[in-house]
Amino acid sequence: MADGQQPGAQAKFKEMLEGSKEDWDIIAEHSRHFNKGLAQRVINHLKLLDGDFGGFPVDRLTHSLQTATRAHRDGRDEEYVVCALLHDIGDTLGSYNHPDVAAAILKPFVSEANHWMVANHGMFQGYYFFHHLGLDRNMRDQFRDHPHFEYCAQFCHLYDQAGFDPDYESEPLEFFIPMVERLFERPKNSMYLRKQEA
Repeated sequence: MADGQQPGAQAKFKEMLEGSKEDWDIIAEHSRHFNKGLAQRVINHLKLLDGDFGGFPVDRLTHSLQTATRAHRDGRDEEYVVCALLHDIGDTLGSYNHPDVAAAILKPFVSEANHWMVANHGMFQGYYFFHHLGLDRNMRDQFRDHPHFEYCAQFCHLYDQAGFDPDYESEPLEFFIPMVERLFERPKNSMYLRKQEA
């Protein structure tokens, strides 16, 4: 099963409109257990980037580790560092919109600024190479007046575009796992949270 659990107690409804509080208590309990494994599922998915070069000088996992290591060594806070680590996690499933995938995973757990940075880093990163592909390298300028424009541009300049050095000694993935676990331990914002949980 997807949640790694035996069926156990199960809701009785055939359509949601038939559901009772008892049914939803059963589902909520399964969800609580399943959600505890989110950090590990994220790490497992990140590992799919290992060995995937896509023509780059380093594989995608190395790039992710390098980006996060640079941010960490520059004194960025833990939430920012995890965003740096996971910014390209969508490469495997979102080949045409990888920032959207990463941003969706991170959204319940991070600040508005960090979410916006991850969601838009692809366009901002394009400043460094879009012109080589016949695209507009200044596409990001449509967001010039956005309050997080410089924040995202700085992330791309200092960490993302600089994270392709085969000789750079990054921290290993194991170094970042406790940070990922802490971040995914408790969402900051989600439609599934009751007000007292937020």
